[in-house]
Amino acid sequence: MRQVNFVIIFIFCLAFALFAIQNTEPSTIHVIPGMQVQAPISVELLLAIGLGAVFAWLFGIWTHWQRLLLSSQKVRQSNGRIQELESRIEQYQVEIQSLKLALPPAGDTSNSNKQAQAIAE
Repeated sequence: MRQVNFVIIFIFCLAFALFAIQNTEPSTIHVIPGMQVQAPISVELLLAIGLGAVFAWLFGIWTHWQRLLLSSQKVRQSNGRIQELESRIEQYQVEIQSLKLALPPAGDTSNSNKQAQAIAE
């Protein structure tokens, strides 16, 4: 991918250099009312490209920060959910242990007979 980016940037720079060689005539830029700047067309184009690149870079940083903020919120929510589920697992394990202690061993029929008689009475 870096090679493709390099080729694209190289082509744009070559095109800009050819344009700058052929367009050296000065032109007037009206920045604000009453203020004018005269510069060659190639310099004006270079400034416009530079400003566009800076704005694109700032937009990229802005969107990156937004994605980071959103993903950190999702991570915090996931961590809270994980802790909640882990506490439920611990509760269920405690319940299972208490139920195991309450149940008679599987091979002991005398205890189950006694419990059935006690329930029937």
